[in-house]
Amino acid sequence: MVRSRAEVALSLGIVALGLGVAAVTATLPSEGGYAGIGPNFIPAVVAAGIIVLGAWLAFEAFSGGWRKAPAHDAAFAPAPFLWVSAGLFAHMVLIGWAGFVVAGTALFACVARGFGSRRVARDVAIALVFSLAIYFFFVQLLNVNLPAGWLAPVLGGAGI
Repeated sequence: MVRSRAEVALSLGIVALGLGVAAVTATLPSEGGYAGIGPNFIPAVVAAGIIVLGAWLAFEAFSGGWRKAPAHDAAFAPAPFLWVSAGLFAHMVLIGWAGFVVAGTALFACVARGFGSRRVARDVAIALVFSLAIYFFFVQLLNVNLPAGWLAPVLGGAGI
């Protein structure tokens, strides 16, 4: 059985990243106060998710390679990387003055485009729903202030 060293290395690197996140999360306080969950809860969930995904990729890499992965193309196409990078930069630029929802929508739409989606209107609509849901989850349920930005009048004063 031929194993791709790149697939194995990337898979184990993701597991190591998850373990690193878990190690840092273990140093955070766990007392929940009035909210019932401490500041280490969400990072612990993220760490567990990264470890599970890395383990899954490692299993696939060690048992015959990643299935349904596109064949390696000799001509490197930088467009997906550039779309995802543009989304990250847009998020960093927009979050301070346009707000979390606008920045998150831009990030999601750019990443979707980087992954090959050509349906911009659908991607923006889905991104807006997800960004609003995440915004209200953090602001209303977890009592974490996120910047409302341009949408402050519409969001009813939620956030900072």
